[in-house]
Amino acid sequence: MEILSINPANGKTIKKYSAHSDKQVDKKIQQTHTAWLNWRTSPREERSRLLNNIATVLTERKDELAKLMALEMGKPLAQGVAEIEKCAAVCEYYATNAAEHLKDQLIKTDALKSFVSFQPLGVVLAIMPWNFPFWQVFRFLAPALAAGNCGVLKHASNVPGCALAIQDIVKAAGFPQHVFQTLLVGSSKVDAIIANKHIQAVTLTGSTGAGIKVAQKAGSLLKKTVLELGGSDPYIILEDADLELAAETCVNSRLINGGQSCIAAKRFIVVKSVEKQFTKLFLQKMEAKKMGDPFEQGVDVGPQARIDLRDELHKQVRQAVKQGAKCILGGEIPKGVNAFYPPTILTKVTDSNIAFQEELFGPVAAIISAKDENDAIRLANKSVFGLGSAVFTKDKKRGELIATTLIEAGSCFVNSLVKSDPRLPFGGIKQSGYGRELGMFGIHEFVNIKTVFIA
Repeated sequence: MEILSINPANGKTIKKYSAHSDKQVDKKIQQTHTAWLNWRTSPREERSRLLNNIATVLTERKDELAKLMALEMGKPLAQGVAEIEKCAAVCEYYATNAAEHLKDQLIKTDALKSFVSFQPLGVVLAIMPWNFPFWQVFRFLAPALAAGNCGVLKHASNVPGCALAIQDIVKAAGFPQHVFQTLLVGSSKVDAIIANKHIQAVTLTGSTGAGIKVAQKAGSLLKKTVLELGGSDPYIILEDADLELAAETCVNSRLINGGQSCIAAKRFIVVKSVEKQFTKLFLQKMEAKKMGDPFEQGVDVGPQARIDLRDELHKQVRQAVKQGAKCILGGEIPKGVNAFYPPTILTKVTDSNIAFQEELFGPVAAIISAKDENDAIRLANKSVFGLGSAVFTKDKKRGELIATTLIEAGSCFVNSLVKSDPRLPFGGIKQSGYGRELGMFGIHEFVNIKTVFIA
């Protein structure tokens, strides 16, 4: 079997890779398990030193790696450089903070001594998507390695070059051989990999459908999972919002990575009294964004990652219009053998419309009218998803109350776009998944929280 790397900007094949055989996969997992038997007892200072080495390698290679992303999945170069810098930052964060997050916690009991210790589980399988081909991996890998775990990666099949580059980066940073390895396989091999006796846990970032399948397989084997799945993030614009700030922030969030982000803003729920004014500003700012070759300077939106994904997005837009939405910008496939799709705005979107109910994974914005604050909150929560969310209001106490207690999501930002940060836990609820990545909570997901009691 061959795995193809195809440039979505022109449809040309970049490179062909030979997929790993079942025998090769089993051997690699065995090698990583053997490496873990030593890595699990490595000094935490050594783990931190090597994580800092990864940050250095990433920083040195950021331009090269950004070009690789532009080639394989169409990310504009400036966004690719920013992604690599963020990967370096998460490695530095855990290099600095892992020891504190993992230190024993003394508990007073009737014992001479009793405490909680955080011990590594073993080999963690990461099943990762193409949209942030380096960040998604390093936000799992940095805490996993810092905790004394090892990892194997099944990356998306359209970014094999990125997958192998990550393996090379870990090696170049000086980590022991086989602590982390990339498996070049298709999705049909995932069940067998999960079932491998040396795989102790699974983390997946991807669609809700993929998450359900992985959870079912891992659950049948009693293996821990963390799932970061789809999202249809609502951004609420209240009547007292700074509309200029809101429109600028909303457009930037909707178009980040060509709209191909689980935490990109997708549903813009606007209180009716400011809907007309907000829509005008939003349209102006969307029209100003440049779509084009990701290698060109100043390009805001590159191609979608694959033609089939672009075509599926267009089908959703067409269906939304049939159901009563009005397309006021974009909505047409450009000519050429490529995967481009223009920034698109749908208005008059109701809660029964496909653009409200499903995730639109691309540069398509759905503007939804709400009668008032309570109606906006109702519409925001009327979704099977619960990943990120945001609310815009000049009254920060009002915004904090809504964000803290009224919005059903893994995170809610006030007057800001939703973003992941190495210092803060990240994840969702409902069909957006479960478990957390990043911060203290992220490193605790794949450890044995062990009680030690000494009489």
